Order: sequence, then structure tokens, then C-alpha cells
Amino acid sequence: MQLQAGLRNVPRSRAFAAAPGSAMNEWMKKGPLEWQDYTYKEVRVTASEKEYKGWVLTTDPVSANIVLVNFLEDGSMSVTGIMGHAVQTVETVNEGDHGVREKLKHLFMSGDCKAYSPEDLEKRKNSLKKWLEKNHIPITEQGDSRRTLCVAGVLTIEPPYGPENCSSPNEIILSRVQDLIQGHLAASQ
Repeated sequence: MQLQAGLRNVPRSRAFAAAPGSAMNEWMKKGPLEWQDYTYKEVRVTASEKEYKGWVLTTDPVSANIVLVNFLEDGSMSVTGIMGHAVQTVETVNEGDHGVREKLKHLFMSGDCKAYSPEDLEKRKNSLKKWLEKNHIPITEQGDSRRTLCVAGVLTIEPPYGPENCSSPNEIILSRVQDLIQGHLAASQ
């Protein structure tokens, strides 16, 4: 493995470079747990002979694509997607802090969700989970923060756990679970 000149002084755990001409780059050979180490950190990525810099929001576990976010001076942001197969090097520039982490975590949260405190969201989630279990619906929690509910592995429910927060490719299951959630909300008011 060769490191580019600009990366020589970077500890090996913080940077890597793909060997020139390698069919599968080192980034693609890593796994989701290794990619997760870069999440919420500021990185410099070289891909297809171009350099990108930004905060890693996520890495797709299948394609190894990287999503970078840059916060602009005017308060807006830019989001850049980098194709995993094109990645040549990734270098951690800044470990980030709690403030950046929270800002990135809540970046794409729906407006509905921001109206609830974390405690309220936890209560809503637990209440809905109990309701679905009572109706013999297999339900699990998934994700790092265990915020997403998953029904039978084919439907997800995101905060704030209303019918409109359901997602599934199976329209029949989607409709039935949305009806159950609507019934739960009506019963709890």
C-alpha cells in the first residue's frame, strides 16, 4: 500500500491510499464497521483525481458511497455524494465535537420530529411498540440509537412514529400498519 506524499505524516489508522491500478480499492474492501469510524468526522477524500473535504454523514453499506456535508457561511449547507468505487484516499482532518455530531444527526430530521423532546419521542416509540406487540405484530428496534422501529423486517417507522413516518415497498403491509398506528393514536388521545 502506498501513501501519497501529503499523507506521509498521518497515522496509518487515519488515512489510506489505494494502490494505483488496483481493481478494487482499499475503501471498497473495508466493511460497514470500519466505514462507521469515519461518521461525523471531517475528512479529505481523493476520488477520481479530485479532492473533496467535508463531514461524513454516512457511508452506504452496499456501495461504499460516502455522503459529505459542508456547512456554509450563510447558514446553508452543501451535500456531496462520492461514489465508493472512485475513492482513492480518505484522511481524517478533524475528529469533530458533540455540537457537530448533533447538528449532523438532526440534519434531515423531519419538522414534526423537532417538535418533540427526546423523552417524548422515546415515550411515543415505546407506546407504539407495545401497541403493535399487543396486536401480534413482530417489531424490533434498529439503528445505532435504536430510534427506528422495524416491522417483520419489511417496514420501518421513523420518529415521531406516526402513520406518515412508515416506509415499506410492500403496500399491503404499509397500509395495514398505518391503519394500526392511526388507531393507536386515536385511542391514546
